[in-house]
Amino acid sequence: MERPEEEWQAIRHCFTQTLLANEERGREAAGVAVIQRDGTFHLYKEPMPASELIKTEPYHRVLDSVGPETTCLLGHTRMPTKGSRWNNANNHPLLAGHVLGIHNGHIYNDDALFAQLGLPRAGEVDSEIVFRLLDTLSPVALDGTYLAAVRQRLTLLQGYFAILAVDVRRPERLLVLKKERPLCLHYHEPWQALCFSSRYIFLRKAFGRSVITEALDSGWAYLFDAHRLPQQGREPVERLPLNETAD
Repeated sequence: MERPEEEWQAIRHCFTQTLLANEERGREAAGVAVIQRDGTFHLYKEPMPASELIKTEPYHRVLDSVGPETTCLLGHTRMPTKGSRWNNANNHPLLAGHVLGIHNGHIYNDDALFAQLGLPRAGEVDSEIVFRLLDTLSPVALDGTYLAAVRQRLTLLQGYFAILAVDVRRPERLLVLKKERPLCLHYHEPWQALCFSSRYIFLRKAFGRSVITEALDSGWAYLFDAHRLPQQGREPVERLPLNETAD
């Protein structure tokens, strides 16, 4: 989307401030990913708090890549449940094949699934199994049935999660999954952009009183399309209950 440079600067600043606000939920590591319309991306993460990460030159290089070709920015601050932060493969955003994603929560059967399915593994973090499973699904080949296929894969997982993921084969699409973990969104009309945070108060700090409580329903999969935000606003292009019996 074409915007004046001062608006891109405002978006970069807001993203940084939201990343800093989320530091209170995890200081062990922080990271950022910028995904572009053509499927290329910039990824930077380190085992340091967000307040230190944002002072580094690589962070500013990644944020400088945000512009008219950008479809999604992912940011994460980590409080580990499994996997040392000193192995950067455990820190978020995670890259698993074609999928970039962030996860808050805990998956209990990741080791068993990796052994059972023979999927590649870069780190020890339990979150990785989510994105390895998603990587086995092509959002291009499964156009129209992608969310149903995602739901079927997720039945393998034991645990709880709030997940944002982008498959670079369809870089304009954002997959959002929520099960028993906090996740809120705000549609900022002046930017025609969706903003997510683990807590409502972080969005309120960034956007002021225009933000109301906008928690996503638990137990649902959502698919948003960057190209259709001006028409859709905060509404996904598709949503599906994670429990098939809720259809």
